[in-house]
Amino acid sequence: MIRLAFIIGLIFTLFNGCEINTKTSFIDEKTIHQYIDNFNKNDIELYQQFISNAHAKSFLFDNIPLIDLPNKYIEETYYFRWWTYRKHLKKTEDGFVITEFLPEVNWSMKHNTINCPAAHHIYEGRWLRDPKYVSDYINFWLKNSGDGIRQYSFWAADASLSFHNIHRNDSVIKDQLPYILENYKKWEETRRNKNNTLFWQYDTADGMEHTASGRILNNGEDAFTVTATRPTINSYMFGDAMAIAQMAKILKKSSLSVSFLEKANKIKQAVQERLWNKEINFFTVLPKDYNEDDTPLNIRELIGYVPWYFNLPDDKIDYAPAWQKLKDTLSFAAPFGLTVTERSHPYFQISYKGHECQWNGPSWPFATTQTLKSLSNFINNYKNNLTISKKDYFDLLLQYAKSHKRTNQEGKTLNWIDENLNPFTGDWISRTRLKTWDNGTWSSERGGVERGKDYNHSGFCDLVISDLLGIKPKIDGSIKIQPMIPENWDWFCIDRLLINGNEVRMVWDKYGDRYNIGKGLMVFINNRLVNKSLKIQNMVINST
Repeated sequence: MIRLAFIIGLIFTLFNGCEINTKTSFIDEKTIHQYIDNFNKNDIELYQQFISNAHAKSFLFDNIPLIDLPNKYIEETYYFRWWTYRKHLKKTEDGFVITEFLPEVNWSMKHNTINCPAAHHIYEGRWLRDPKYVSDYINFWLKNSGDGIRQYSFWAADASLSFHNIHRNDSVIKDQLPYILENYKKWEETRRNKNNTLFWQYDTADGMEHTASGRILNNGEDAFTVTATRPTINSYMFGDAMAIAQMAKILKKSSLSVSFLEKANKIKQAVQERLWNKEINFFTVLPKDYNEDDTPLNIRELIGYVPWYFNLPDDKIDYAPAWQKLKDTLSFAAPFGLTVTERSHPYFQISYKGHECQWNGPSWPFATTQTLKSLSNFINNYKNNLTISKKDYFDLLLQYAKSHKRTNQEGKTLNWIDENLNPFTGDWISRTRLKTWDNGTWSSERGGVERGKDYNHSGFCDLVISDLLGIKPKIDGSIKIQPMIPENWDWFCIDRLLINGNEVRMVWDKYGDRYNIGKGLMVFINNRLVNKSLKIQNMVINST
């Protein structure tokens, strides 16, 4: 009875927003120590940059949000991906940059940077407590990278805004905006179609060489690169226009904000009118210089989901059937990961011949990241949903987590992230191809030993924080909470989140016996309970 009275009293205290004495963390850190120790133990550290394996643990504990999840596959992969991410921090005369490959590759730009996955880097790294790493990185692309910022497609403004949602600094936004505007202008000058609305891109400059859609446009012949009016580049330009409009609004530049909202709306309408294929219910590609009577290609590729990454499509029932294909084994569903091309198409293939990186069949973490973010947006922000659910999101995230493995010659299973994945076997295709490329050895011309090891070309941690756990900071200082956890989860915790200088933690404890601070979903800011619910539900928190 005394214990019950104590708990009731504690809950009452918490509910009324009083400060509480809490531990440094609600999470048992021994498990995290063990994860990092195992990652280090099993690693052959071929390349070192700013933070070596020996310093990984101290860096991660100083910088990353800590999680405690019932599903240990996702939890372990979360810490593994942070462990690999820090490998790519590189200190230069231009400040910190983030690399894609650890070894030097001959197609990289200044400081061995490649902008293709840069938006993934920013979305992921924005959760680091110390903002200098990603802040420097954004400034590098905007100010010091030359044309490298447009080597590949890159949703630079949108990603930068996502960073400012967590580390808002209006003076920095003011400083960056002219460079962001200049970058957008250059894209308009170099990649706009003759219709002056939509944008075209080389598929390889979208980071997607040897596409099945490119083969169709190339009269059935496979090609390394083909130009097309693609859902990717147009969604990126829409997302950037929306972000610029928001930045301009923050800086009270109303006419500029209105101008970019108009640009975004024109792209939005053109994408829906010209890139939506009504026959197959999917966003697909058109030729670079399409005519009015041209129709989008009859092929589904994962890039057709990218418009939802930026919430571009209208909330219409017409678009909802596209999402059914994620669960269809004739389309994208496969045992080890989503295929980038629908499996039923004649040009779908899994090849161990020719170029090591083909976007015509394999599972690519880059595309999986985009698709899961798009799926999260669709589930949370759209009412016209036919069959896709939060459970589907979780199942795909879990599949993605489980794919982060490789079995070595001794039969030991290692945590691993590489380039492209065989969706039927789990083999890392590029690695298998490259390790015997040069007379049975690794080729220096193609990046050297274990080129793709710890490949930093995708995201994972952000998908856990922002989408599975549903923590979505907004530029106005509020935090939207939209958890998509499984119904059978009785507990989880995320701790040591730093959002706009405030310490944020979120706890779900259905029965109150995991963390011993009461029952329900609880959000704390600076050790003060700011919201509580006895069930999992959406919330909006004011963090200021």
